[in-house]
Amino acid sequence: MKNMDRRSFIKTSALASASLSLLPALGRAQAVNARVRGANEDIRVAVVGFGGRGKDHIQGFGELSGVRLVALCDVDNTILDRETKKCADAGKPVQSYTDIRKLLENKDIDVVSIATPNHWHALAAIWSMQAGKDVYLEKPVSNNVWEGRQIVNAARKYNKMCQTGTQSRSSREGIAKMVEWVKAGNLGKILIARGQCYKPRGSIGKSQGPQKVPDSIDYNLWCGPAPLDLPRRNHPSHGTIHYDWHWFWAYGCGDLGNQGIHQMDIARWFTGETALSPRVLSVGGRLGYVDDAETPNTQIVFHDYAKAPLIFEVRGLPEKTGSSSMDKFPPKIGGSVCVNIHCEGGLVHVPNYNSATAYDKDGKKIIEFKGTESHYANLIKAVRSRKVEDLHADILEGHLSSALCHTGNISYRLGKQSSPDEIREGLKTDSAAWEAVARMEEHLTANGVDLKQTRATLGPVLKMDPQTETFPGNRAANKLLTRAYRKPFVVPAKV
Repeated sequence: MKNMDRRSFIKTSALASASLSLLPALGRAQAVNARVRGANEDIRVAVVGFGGRGKDHIQGFGELSGVRLVALCDVDNTILDRETKKCADAGKPVQSYTDIRKLLENKDIDVVSIATPNHWHALAAIWSMQAGKDVYLEKPVSNNVWEGRQIVNAARKYNKMCQTGTQSRSSREGIAKMVEWVKAGNLGKILIARGQCYKPRGSIGKSQGPQKVPDSIDYNLWCGPAPLDLPRRNHPSHGTIHYDWHWFWAYGCGDLGNQGIHQMDIARWFTGETALSPRVLSVGGRLGYVDDAETPNTQIVFHDYAKAPLIFEVRGLPEKTGSSSMDKFPPKIGGSVCVNIHCEGGLVHVPNYNSATAYDKDGKKIIEFKGTESHYANLIKAVRSRKVEDLHADILEGHLSSALCHTGNISYRLGKQSSPDEIREGLKTDSAAWEAVARMEEHLTANGVDLKQTRATLGPVLKMDPQTETFPGNRAANKLLTRAYRKPFVVPAKV
């Protein structure tokens, strides 16, 4: 893109947008009439978006027997050309696309694997299923609650396999066995399910206003459903477009939805909850530095389920000023990015995506389970069987866990900066949340953050109807359950 002022940029991009066709209507017919491929036929896969996580999709599907990578799609031509060349050099040439709608016209694609930025997830998945394709969809599956439910509706309507990229669900010999062990009552009742994302996230810096988009990127397509606004970020390593979109509400949902979705999903797996929480609140802020980003680097989300609360904690600052290490919780046997299931008879610690260990109340190890399978292979199994129950991470599971991140963020976004006393007062009826906030305050103090001077944001307690997935009578909160979509990149109200 040549240098231009903002008005010219918007005008030119709008004309380009208007010239692009919508997904062909024939896609719906394809979805209904898609042929089940036989056991001896290759499953043909296309990967969309591979500036980051998508490279693992290319490798993961490429390693499977009976699977053939046939197409790649990315709006950044530098990335697209690089990966296309790698495939050609390996003797496995693929077709390349910049626009996913053109890719979806290709009838010789069975599965679309999506690793775009979050704001594209729902639309890419729905369009793919309407075009007759099964889907592997990265986490979080959505940018908001409503569109996540629309993906589920599309999968059910078109009888499509839609696998969520929460690969811990394929830890069948590890985490899955521990879930069953806990459900069998071996540690008594679950008291608290706690997910943690203590992950170093430094400042992305301050840019000097709107930034130039690299010539290699079709920025109209990159924005898709989001507003066509020039980027306001320019990280020395990530540049103006890639990765740091995670920290802006129009495209991402912070580390709660970036990394934390994995741990949120595992925690909910243990508790067995199959609906959104009836009551949620959040407290936190972007603390310790000032930069262009919007999402909090320090956050606590409290989901008040009746059986046991689900608490999630995000920390982007180190254990203390000048340290390169992150906090761990519980201090002796816990970790930084992990799940801890507190039970009457002890604790289950899940430190990764493939194992879990149970300890008694004295911290003595009781039992450990390890083992995982290919999450990609699991999708292929379901594609062949046409049985949703064969999926380890069906889209419904992905929607629920993603939506728990979104509702926590909604409370945060509706909050106001508050003093430590006001935060404690707001949490006085929730002892588990109060304890988490007290530890958060200690953590921030160790990083030189005085909450009396630099205030955190206390979100309101939001009451949800889990059946309708709405906040009854709360217009402001309900508005954030969806977004204004930019034509023609509109998630359909009727899939």
